[in-house]
Amino acid sequence: MNILAADDTWFNNPVIQKELWNATSETLLMTAWATLLAGFFGLILGVILTATRPNGILPNRPIYQILGFIVNVGRAIPFIILMVLLINVTRMIVGQANGWQGAMVPLALSAIPYFARMVESNLANVDRGKIEAAQMMGASRYRILTGVIVREAVPTLIQSLTILCITIIGYTAMAGAVGGGGLGALAINQGYYRSEMDILLIIVVVIVVIVSIVQIVGDMLSRLVDHR
Repeated sequence: MNILAADDTWFNNPVIQKELWNATSETLLMTAWATLLAGFFGLILGVILTATRPNGILPNRPIYQILGFIVNVGRAIPFIILMVLLINVTRMIVGQANGWQGAMVPLALSAIPYFARMVESNLANVDRGKIEAAQMMGASRYRILTGVIVREAVPTLIQSLTILCITIIGYTAMAGAVGGGGLGALAINQGYYRSEMDILLIIVVVIVVIVSIVQIVGDMLSRLVDHR
């Protein structure tokens, strides 16, 4: 079969016409909500890790070690296993454990520790000279943390958030294999099980386009806020 023959495949395929937009919408919703939640809570966790580390603004070894352990454990659990472990929790939060709503919760929870470590790394790389200058000017610790450290790291934080979003897009495909909906489910159910390679190819193209748009927007925003 010629997968490029527009008369009987590609967008003339009834499955594509009926289900591609719905699957794409589900993938975008999963990605958006999971990125928003993971970005918010991961940022908070990363800031706390940065502040409480031994050379941080508010050094506190017990808190840093406890949070660091939790983050490391969270990062070590494979996403598919985490999705199964959280079935009851997911059902309690969103009322169901399947579909894009059911996949959103484990997607966000698996991404929070991943993003927290990236935030910690971004903040730790802020020029120490700027921090010391703020200290000599009498700035409070909170002011230094938010007005200097976080502010200076905004361009790299946006780049990390872009990486996070793209990673979550990849995770949505895995979620689709176990009832998560979206493009991953369409690829498995229609493309793989029915050996319809045209559907698989179109889904790959759509995912590549989404990832490319996310990367372009992330790079643009990072450049816009970078005043160094």
